[in-house]
Parts: sequence; structure tokens; C-alpha cells
Amino acid sequence: MIQETRTAIVTGASRGIGAEIARQLAAEGIAVTVNHANSPDAAEAVVAEIVGKGGRAVAARTDLTDPAAARALFDRAEAAFGPVDILVNNAGTMKVAPLAETDDAQIDAHVALNLAAPLRLMREASRRLGDGGRIVNLSTSVIGLYQPGYGIYAATKAGVEALTHVVAKELAPRGITVNAVAPGPVGTDLFFLGKSEALVEQIRRMNPFGRLGTPEDIARVVVFLASEQAGWINGQVIRANGGVI
Repeated sequence: MIQETRTAIVTGASRGIGAEIARQLAAEGIAVTVNHANSPDAAEAVVAEIVGKGGRAVAARTDLTDPAAARALFDRAEAAFGPVDILVNNAGTMKVAPLAETDDAQIDAHVALNLAAPLRLMREASRRLGDGGRIVNLSTSVIGLYQPGYGIYAATKAGVEALTHVVAKELAPRGITVNAVAPGPVGTDLFFLGKSEALVEQIRRMNPFGRLGTPEDIARVVVFLASEQAGWINGQVIRANGGVI
């Protein structure tokens, strides 16, 4: 079990995988700061669910593309629960399109949220996490599949994986581990957006288990990496995808 005194920040935690990570961390006795960009009702619903089950949580509205956001988010979490022990970089954006059909705004949006934001948050965590802390980044198994249309998304997440390896070595002397979880297709609103039922079924059949992943599948891996038991796992990328690659 994770120590009850620990606190966590989970970015993009108002729905989907992030919300489930927040719920499962809270179930382990962790005080959770539920970050969101523009979903106050959904975030407050997650907080209410956690508190209703005896946990501790607060919502924190933060635009992570703002260079000042990392410090502000840590300030909010510390004001609510004290020093932060766990950072989960889950927030992200994904628009599938061939590179030739993308514009500069799409490139900038992906880089700002998927790469620059977790970079700044890891920098802030490097300065403010206590010894023995945990950083868990969300990547993607798309990196291994190299599917057409996912170029910008995969490139930003590959950057997150590179940072994971580097920062893991930088922080290891303080007992802080840095790892990444790379989900395969997971049945969230983000995944279903813009996909036909035929395409969803095709993706489902690609998996040896014959199904999509669930937020619960991914959250369990994240919570383990945030635990005391995972102290000897560092600088790793766990491809939680049911064996699709």
C-alpha cells in the first residue's frame, strides 16, 4: 500500500484515464489534486466522488500550456495538502491527420500540451518533490506502431519518453523514480472521437485480447509505479496495451 501521508498531482484528471488514476490513488489514501483545463463540473464531480468515499481531493483549474502553470499547480497542491510526493503527467491532446494536412496551430498545440507542459512540470517536480517521490508520465503505444496520421502526437510523446529516461537518472540519487506508461487504444471519449464503429471494431480486433483497454487497466499500472513497491523500477516505459505490439 502507498503511505497515507502522500499527496499527488494528476493532470488532465477530470475524465477518462486521468480521472480513474485520481480515483485509484485516492483509494490508496493519497490526497489528490485533480487538475483540469476547462472542465470544472467534471473535475468537481471526480472530487466529490473521492470525498464521498472518504478520500481527500481538490480541483485545480490550470492551463498547462501557460509557462507559469507548473509553479501555480504545485502551489495549489501544496496549499491544499502540503508537499507533493507524486506527479502524474496525464494531460494531452491528439488530432489524427496526415502530416501534409496539418497546420502550424495543430503542431503548436500538440507540442505545448503534450511535450512542453510535462517538461515544465517535471522541472518543477525536480525542485519540489521530496526524497522518495514518484513521477509517472503518460506516453503512448502509438510510438511502437508508427501508424499514419499519428506523426505529431507520436513525436511529442517520444519526447516525453526521452525526458523520462534522462530525468530518471538525474533524480535517482534522491530516491525519486521517473517512469512512463504507454497505453494502447483505450475506450475513452478522446479515443472514440471522430472514429466510425467499423474503425473501432478494426482496432479492437488488433488486440490479442479482442478488446480495447479501459481506464482502470491503465490506472492500475500508474498506481503501482507510484507505490513504495515500485522503488526499484526507474527510467522505464511500460507498454500497457494488451500485447498489441
